[in-house]
Amino acid sequence: MSRNPVRAALTALAALLPVLALCLALTATTPPAAAAATPVRVMPLGDSITGSPGCWRALLWNRLQSTGHTDVDFVGTLGPQGCGVPYDGDNEGHGGYLATNVANQNLLPGWLAATRPDVVLMHFGTNDVWSNIAPATILAAYSKLVDQMRAANPATTVLVAKIIPMDPASCPECGQRTVALNSLIDGWAAGKTTAASPIVVVDQWTGFSTATDTYDGVHPNAAGDQKMSDRWYPALVAALGRATPGPTTSPTVSPTPSPTASPSPTTSPSPTASPTSAPGGCTATWRLAGQWPGGFQGEVTVRNDGAAPIAGWTVRFPLAGGQRVSQAWSADVTQSGTTVTARNASWNGALAPAAQTTFGFLAEGTAPSPALTCAPS
Repeated sequence: MSRNPVRAALTALAALLPVLALCLALTATTPPAAAAATPVRVMPLGDSITGSPGCWRALLWNRLQSTGHTDVDFVGTLGPQGCGVPYDGDNEGHGGYLATNVANQNLLPGWLAATRPDVVLMHFGTNDVWSNIAPATILAAYSKLVDQMRAANPATTVLVAKIIPMDPASCPECGQRTVALNSLIDGWAAGKTTAASPIVVVDQWTGFSTATDTYDGVHPNAAGDQKMSDRWYPALVAALGRATPGPTTSPTVSPTPSPTASPSPTTSPSPTASPTSAPGGCTATWRLAGQWPGGFQGEVTVRNDGAAPIAGWTVRFPLAGGQRVSQAWSADVTQSGTTVTARNASWNGALAPAAQTTFGFLAEGTAPSPALTCAPS
């Protein structure tokens, strides 16, 4: 006797229902695709060679991108200052700062809390050498900075540079002082490194020429930027392979400290002149960055406090006590009698609203507390 075709179809469907239910359950419990890798956070740390404008960072960032290392986030409380190419410009390159003063004043913990780096690129000590601070004192500051990095992240990888050579006209002894510091860095790093937080020495000194690779005997030109980028690159790529990215949640506190005392541990707190503005919103603020018998180092921050961008700026201030400017960076600084005039460099004149830049100088004489004027152009 033939079977009812409708009844046969229903029977077959009933047999398939358990299989379909199992497939749906498996689909629902299949884990989603893995999320994109957390970027490794890299902090460039130092002085004007790193941050004013420190265009080796732009070259390094773009080389990383072009060679497939796209999971990198440069971090810092300071932003980019030009360089003519798009790049991740965040950094802690503070023009005029001394490593010893950053350590003595405990400035780094605030920067670390705000940025949470996994890797630190540290080219620091040029201003310490210029100020004739003993190499052992500079290395002690290095040690304190590394301890603070490890307190913030026990797995921090630290890339420490043998700093580039110096041959400024106003400091004939600086070249040999640089050699003295660099000669001790390998031994210091070997004694301070750990398995969890390695310290890697990057030789930025060998093969670097102050004659062809700097524009003033201290700060790298385009050729010098390229050399610095080339030296950092292999060490950083190796560090990226070791680094374990930290949490990406925002910290509960993100301080950006502003030093209120003179960076020189032997000086009293430096007076800060009230900024003055011209129509358009340009302001200039003075800070004493260091002093020693017979001389001092000044730093001026220029800020666009207006609502429109400015294309350039000029800062003027008096040095009425017989002081004479001997060296300057990140601005074209001239002195006529008791009046100092500083005009922006080619790369830091254009400032968007709320943007700022710094320039610094060395001078002979006793540190003043000048009143500054700033005019946009």
